[in-house]
Amino acid sequence: MGLGKTMQVLALLLALRNSDRVSRRTSLLIAPASLLANWMSEIQRFAPSLNALIVHPSTMSHAELRALDAQLPANVDLVITSYGSLLRIPELLKIPWRFVVIDEAQAIKNPGTKQTRLVKQLDAHARIALTGTPIENRLGDLWSIFDFVNPGLLGSGKEFTAFAKRLAERKHNPYAPLRHLVRPYILRRLKTDKTVISDLPDKTEVKAFCQLTRKQAVLYQEAVKELAERLEKKEEGMERRGMILSFLMRFKQICNHPSQWLGDDEWAERDSGKLARLREIGEVIAARQEKVLVFTQFREITASLAAFLESVFGRAGLMLHGETEVKKRQTLVSQFQEDETVPFFVLSLKAGGTGLNLTAASHVIHFDRWWNPAVENQATDRAFRIGQTRNVLVHKFVCRGTLEEKIDALIETKLQMSKDMLEGAMDLQLTEMNNDELLKLVALDIHAASLE
Repeated sequence: MGLGKTMQVLALLLALRNSDRVSRRTSLLIAPASLLANWMSEIQRFAPSLNALIVHPSTMSHAELRALDAQLPANVDLVITSYGSLLRIPELLKIPWRFVVIDEAQAIKNPGTKQTRLVKQLDAHARIALTGTPIENRLGDLWSIFDFVNPGLLGSGKEFTAFAKRLAERKHNPYAPLRHLVRPYILRRLKTDKTVISDLPDKTEVKAFCQLTRKQAVLYQEAVKELAERLEKKEEGMERRGMILSFLMRFKQICNHPSQWLGDDEWAERDSGKLARLREIGEVIAARQEKVLVFTQFREITASLAAFLESVFGRAGLMLHGETEVKKRQTLVSQFQEDETVPFFVLSLKAGGTGLNLTAASHVIHFDRWWNPAVENQATDRAFRIGQTRNVLVHKFVCRGTLEEKIDALIETKLQMSKDMLEGAMDLQLTEMNNDELLKLVALDIHAASLE
């Protein structure tokens, strides 16, 4: 992540455009909506002779989109669109493309979704998948990406599942056969490799442990008690899984702030151990006149966090989430990068966690933890990437004595599966735990958790 995948694709497109041996076809690039303007900005900066066209409802009328297959200009080298637009503009499926490039390719990790099926139907001379996280949850993610890049190489989904299960049972170097099979199709570079990049500064990750306030502890304990009562009803299947997921979300909301769970809009600092910790760290960053990115998985709390940080820094910052207009996102990024008076940027993890260049920040705060380490790392690498000249300090908030602390320990083990596969495994199946395991996982350690 952050080692120049965009640059490599642009260089390839320029080289092929200048080659007489390749038939004249336009290429298609599909990316998350938040990255469309970023791609266009990078083209204008590094490959201005490349003729690119953004195909998206924010840039073209409905009539123009519907007539796309008949009116695609002959001099367009690259059409850029979003995954969502592919669902709404079937005309894109009718065009024969030179290359189809998918950015943040983990977007097609679930083979059963309509989005994934449509991407795999595109007609192209060749296909390229760009991702810093080819394995987010399980080895099946890798199968789905390869089913796009090189269909059949890893067999059917069912065959691959059986193959992966046999590999996991091997005692020594279990994933070596799979590594050997996919290695010719993967170009992987690491920031720790000085032959790849020698001048990238250091990244330091620290756990910012927080304690619960009395109000948080009471709400958390009530939730544990209620969960235990629900488990006694012996719900099964999807009903049980849905119930457990709703309680896990409730625990996370309480750990953030009681007002997030209660919906009372008070957001008093005294009620949240995380806000107290955020002020401590924020004041140090402000005193050093540095910038910070603050990530949360919850869109609904971005405004409250931004208001709180404004009181810490004494200046307003910026906010980006899934409801931010696509055409405004690059403007926000540019403002954060170029305006020295903007001290912080609050981003929802889904909308702001991939693709953006935010190297003006030398601090990253994960206010709440996403239970997928690859997604967290993607967000961190908005700041820790080529162009960063300062050391980056990453703060990961964890409430002691709660579900968050126990999940943090599980995350550390989950990282190993991806490392074993790509350098050389475990999905957090929380909803599949039995009742005793689940209650042990969420149990409150009041001595470790409480401020009072």
